[in-house]
Amino acid sequence: MNAEQDFKQIVTRIIIDIVSLLAVGLPILIFFLVGKPYERGFYCDDESLRHPYLESTVPSWLLYVVGLGLPIAVIIIVEYSIHKRSCTTKRKIRLLFMKVPSWMWECYRHIGVFGFGAACSQLTTDVAKYTIGRLRPHFFDVCKPDVDCSDPKYKYNYIEKFRCQQTNERLLKEMRLSFPSGHSSFSAYCMIFIIMYIQVRFTWRGSKLLKHVLQYICLTLAFYTALSRISDYKHHWSDVLAGSLQGIIVAVLIVVYVSDLLDKPESNAAKESPVIDGMNMEDAMQMR
Repeated sequence: MNAEQDFKQIVTRIIIDIVSLLAVGLPILIFFLVGKPYERGFYCDDESLRHPYLESTVPSWLLYVVGLGLPIAVIIIVEYSIHKRSCTTKRKIRLLFMKVPSWMWECYRHIGVFGFGAACSQLTTDVAKYTIGRLRPHFFDVCKPDVDCSDPKYKYNYIEKFRCQQTNERLLKEMRLSFPSGHSSFSAYCMIFIIMYIQVRFTWRGSKLLKHVLQYICLTLAFYTALSRISDYKHHWSDVLAGSLQGIIVAVLIVVYVSDLLDKPESNAAKESPVIDGMNMEDAMQMR
């Protein structure tokens, strides 16, 4: 393969990756900016909607910083450590007009798959949220509907036509996005993905327990995030359960069917790769 062919191969692969991410990511942005949830009604005697509004124990910014940052950091550290411990000659990949260490290409591959899965999980959550429009447990506290629930005629009636005294548009939109829990699905996806990644790629034999301690910490972070959504009255318990299950399922599907984490080493080596100092990665692996 000559330099021009290699250049086209790399550019094509990167462009396809970017387009794939945008195809999943743009609908998420559209939902956030202009999405309107289904307007579901309520019963006056529904006690599950009468909890107070509380601030989130795990705010959204922290969820995304840890949910995205921790897996990316782990992938970079693990791939670099594998590269440093390798007994073979340190290889470099010809990427566009420069050569970079092969471990950086591995980081790109794994982080790209992780990011694609995160976008798929979030889009799946958003489709469900905006389609179902389930009211959050703090509905009455936030909305303050102009309905006199003490009036007997409203006691057992399903009320669809009402107005909220709340004027904050963001809160009015968010109060209809209870099912499934976005925090639960996102944290479950991110942590289950990295748990499976660590299980396969973390091969350091210095401590048998270190790998499992890291996995337990990740699992606990996801579990705590999910529980906090119930104690903060942001979601019903069924919202949290559904969100967590969805995140776990997406993570498993991504690892099994999209990534090559579970493939045999020789199968990984056979995949298309950039040129390594004048040879493709398959040839380089065969020389090990």
